[in-house]
Amino acid sequence: MDSTASYTLAEPGGAVRPARRRPRHQEQQMPDHLPTVTQFASPDLIHAIVYGGRDQGDDPRWPESGAPDADTYRRWCGHMCGIACLRMALLARTGTAPTLFELLDGARRYGAYTEDEDTGTIRGMIYAPAAVYPATELGLQADVHPELSMPDLLDLLDAGRLVMASVHKEIRRPDRPAPGKGGHLVLVTHRQGDTLHFRNPSGDSDRTRTARLHTATFAGFFAGRGMSLD
Repeated sequence: MDSTASYTLAEPGGAVRPARRRPRHQEQQMPDHLPTVTQFASPDLIHAIVYGGRDQGDDPRWPESGAPDADTYRRWCGHMCGIACLRMALLARTGTAPTLFELLDGARRYGAYTEDEDTGTIRGMIYAPAAVYPATELGLQADVHPELSMPDLLDLLDAGRLVMASVHKEIRRPDRPAPGKGGHLVLVTHRQGDTLHFRNPSGDSDRTRTARLHTATFAGFFAGRGMSLD
């Protein structure tokens, strides 16, 4: 889940650094064998969780997420799309990464997730503090883009950046009309012409987890905001 609020900037002084840019259409390649990280510990259970009503905490592989217990996993796994994207970015850049819940703990220290004291409602990922955390502790530069057009997204990819993009969760069923835009995060890794390659932490099949879509189709789900990573 992504948050549209609190778009303060990730750099002191209130200015977003422009991404290092290379000439447009100099396409970057990202190997399709890059590990795909899902926000749920068992990828083969995602379809049953998101469409079949299965309890998202009923996952025998929950310890692999790094959660301290099953109840904590149940409470947070549905909010971990951004954390899964961050873990994939770290694996792409360094080959290693902390567990999902270790990353979540770090992000929470910086205020990337908040909990309502009265209702317990979880809010996040909030981009600005989520960008400060990896830059400060993980050696991964992150820039917030509260307004991100499709041409700008392509420019970031051409500059060699990974882009955490806000899309509707139903992007896993792109053959259907998009029911909305935003609310879920995917990691766009590269493009080939007008085809975007991305990893979806809540994809319910191999094809929708390591996915590719034409830019026009992607745009129907894309909320025009996100965060780039390098």
